[in-house]
Amino acid sequence: MTETTSSEAARRFHGAWRYVESTLDGKPPPGRDGGGKGIIYYDPSGAMVVQVAPNRARVRAGSEPTPEEAKAALAGYVAYFGTYSVDPHARTVTHHRQGSVQPGDVADLVRGYAFVGERLVLSPPGSTYQVVWERIR
Repeated sequence: MTETTSSEAARRFHGAWRYVESTLDGKPPPGRDGGGKGIIYYDPSGAMVVQVAPNRARVRAGSEPTPEEAKAALAGYVAYFGTYSVDPHARTVTHHRQGSVQPGDVADLVRGYAFVGERLVLSPPGSTYQVVWERIR
C-alpha cells in the first residue's frame, strides 16, 4: 500500500539531502569514481527534485564548450523532478518523474530505502547498487 507524503514514514524523507556516494557491490561503479556533488529534496507537499554532477574536468572559463565537451558534461549527470510516494510496508520510495535532463527518461523509479543515522540509502530492489545521501541541517 502506498502512503501519502504526510505519513510518518514519508515525513522521514522531508527536506534536503547531500549526495555522498554511489556504490556497486561496495565499490564505485565501473567508469565512475563514486564521487561528485548533488542534492535530493523531498517536499512535504509530495514534490521532489534531484541533481547529481559527477567529478569531471572543467571547460575553459569564458569559452563555449566544444560538442565533445558538452556531451561529456552531460554524461553521468542525473537531474529530474516530479512527485514521490512511499510504501513503508515494502520499504520503497517511488520517484514519479515528470521531467529529466535525459531525453525520454520519465518512467517511475522505485527504490528501496534505509535510514542509517543521518543518512538515507536508496537502491533498486534486488540490486547491490546504492546511492547514499546525508541530511543537510
